[in-house]
Amino acid sequence: MTTAAGKLYLIPVSLGEAPLALTTPTEVGMRARSLDYFVVENAKTARAELKRFEHPRPLRDLDIRELPENPGPADLDGLLAPIRNGLDCGLMSEAGCPAVADPGALLVSRAHEAGIQVVPMVGPSSLLLGLMASGLNGQSFAFHGYLPIDEEARKRRLRELEAESARFSRTQLFIETPYRNDRMFEALKQACGPETRLCVARDLTTADEWIVTKRIADWKKAPAPDLAKRPTVFLLLAS
Repeated sequence: MTTAAGKLYLIPVSLGEAPLALTTPTEVGMRARSLDYFVVENAKTARAELKRFEHPRPLRDLDIRELPENPGPADLDGLLAPIRNGLDCGLMSEAGCPAVADPGALLVSRAHEAGIQVVPMVGPSSLLLGLMASGLNGQSFAFHGYLPIDEEARKRRLRELEAESARFSRTQLFIETPYRNDRMFEALKQACGPETRLCVARDLTTADEWIVTKRIADWKKAPAPDLAKRPTVFLLLAS
C-alpha cells in the first residue's frame, strides 16, 4: 500500500514583538501546534515562534531543519523526503510570510514539481502592510529586494527605479539591512526628484510602528526618522 504524501504548510512568522492575536489567525497557531517537522530559514527564530504558539511538544523533540543558503536539487529533495513519506511539514521564514522575498520559495517550487500539495496560511507581510498604508499605487507595484551597497551603483539604481515608476505609475518597494537604513534614506533624498513620493514603513505590527509618506522635497525639510537597526520597508512612487 502506497503512503499518501503529506502537505507543505506555509506558516507565517511575526514581524516583531506584537501580540499573537494581532497578526496570527487562530487556525495558523493550531496548524503549527499539530506539526512535528519544520523547514526553516533560521532555527533559533523558528523555535521562538513555536514557543509563542505554545507548541505542545518539547522543542528539542521537533524535527527542525534549516534550509541551506544555496540549496541544490538534492538538498531540496532531502527536505521533501519526509513529506513524500506522509509527514506534514511547516515552512517558516525568519520573519513574515515564507516564500515571499524569502529563500523558502525554492522549496515551494520543488514541492510543486514533486506533486506535493502546498497550503499557504494567512499572516503578516511587511511588504503588503507597507503598501496598504503608503497611499501609493496598489494597482501596480514591484519588490526589488536589496539595492546595491556601493553608493554610486545605488544612486544609479534608485534613479532607474524612479524613472520606471514614473513611466508605469508603479510603486517600487525595497528593503535594506537595518544598520544601513540611514544611508538608504539619505541616498533616496539625494537621488530622487522633489515631487517623488517616498513612504518609510518601520517596525510594522509592533508598538513602535511608524509609517509616513511625504514628497522628497518635504522629507528634506523634516527631521530624519530613527531607522538605525530597525526593520524598514521603503516605497517610492514618481509622477
